[in-house]
Amino acid sequence: MANKNAELQRLTGIYKNILSNAGVKLIEGRGKIVDPHTVNVDGKLYTARNILVSVGGRPFIPDIPGSEHVIDSDAALDLPSKPTKIAIVGGGYIAVEFAGIFNGLQSEVHVFIRQKQVLRGFDDEVRDFVAEQMSLKGIEFHTEESPQAVIKSADGSFSLKTNKGTTEGFSHVMFATGRKPNTKNLGLETVGVKLDKNGAILVDEYSRTSVPSIWAVGDVTDRMNLTPVALMEGGALAKTLFANEPTKPDFSAVPSAVFSQPPIGQVGLSEQQAIEAYDDIDVYTANFRPLKATLSGLPDRVFMKLIVSAKTDQVVGLHMCGEDSAEVVQGFAVAIKAGLTKAQFDSTVGVHPTSAEEFVTMRTPTRKIRNSSSGGKTDSEAKAAAGV
Repeated sequence: MANKNAELQRLTGIYKNILSNAGVKLIEGRGKIVDPHTVNVDGKLYTARNILVSVGGRPFIPDIPGSEHVIDSDAALDLPSKPTKIAIVGGGYIAVEFAGIFNGLQSEVHVFIRQKQVLRGFDDEVRDFVAEQMSLKGIEFHTEESPQAVIKSADGSFSLKTNKGTTEGFSHVMFATGRKPNTKNLGLETVGVKLDKNGAILVDEYSRTSVPSIWAVGDVTDRMNLTPVALMEGGALAKTLFANEPTKPDFSAVPSAVFSQPPIGQVGLSEQQAIEAYDDIDVYTANFRPLKATLSGLPDRVFMKLIVSAKTDQVVGLHMCGEDSAEVVQGFAVAIKAGLTKAQFDSTVGVHPTSAEEFVTMRTPTRKIRNSSSGGKTDSEAKAAAGV
């Protein structure tokens, strides 16, 4: 815990220095927008031509009986000791990552999810593979279970009641059921900034809100909730406001990772998204034990997947679940962003012995999916279907 706090202080210091070196005046306090050009910070008014809102999100905990007994991801990082037995409710990034953390600390881990699979929005084969690998490590998944109540026993332990029954004996119950934009008490509605039903700030393609002088980027807009994406959105906004270069954030081919055990890296489209976008695709997959595992007798496996437009030969999706997935996918993200074809992947010499070389040595499609009679959609049609 001391090491964690020290690292947080170090990072905070770095960011404060970056702001200072850039000539940014940092005012610490609670701010509230009082008109389209004015912010009240603890009683003092500041005016500006433009206001940027980038306050992120906060953990969301459903209002069920016993919710006062649960912890969220923030509290989980401040636990003085490891849980002996923990229930984690949720199936997204945070739930899956904390399941791996506590499993690594030798806690008994149970994950309760409403759906049949974890990580909604990821490729289905990757979702199945990571759950299988996590189960082999001792993490127990309870699928299609919705929480109804958390009950505290006389001995201090907790029970989790779901639509399928009650599981007892937890030292901790953690809810990782998503995050909500942190827009409460900012004065947004008062000045006319429109929000969606979940409290996210509605913005146009340039990150402008319904009030022309107020802008928003990052998780508070609930577009693509990743830190590097927020940085990209901020960079685009800076060009728009200060360089006279109206610039839209580019959400195409954004890589992402889940630091689960094993970790996941992905860039581009999932198989289902690619089918909807392109109609006709070729899918290449590999599932193997990497050399490191075979030499050391470990059961660890790696899953890798390429998705290719049959009409254009462009690689439109790349997925990996296994050790160093995030590092590998970051490099290949450049290729996906550049629109490289499967032939160009095939012409690339691999680095041996690595798992990454599999992406340039897969030659035979695992399956070919053909849903059109004309050879698939054009590139522009596919981009429109994919929302790119």
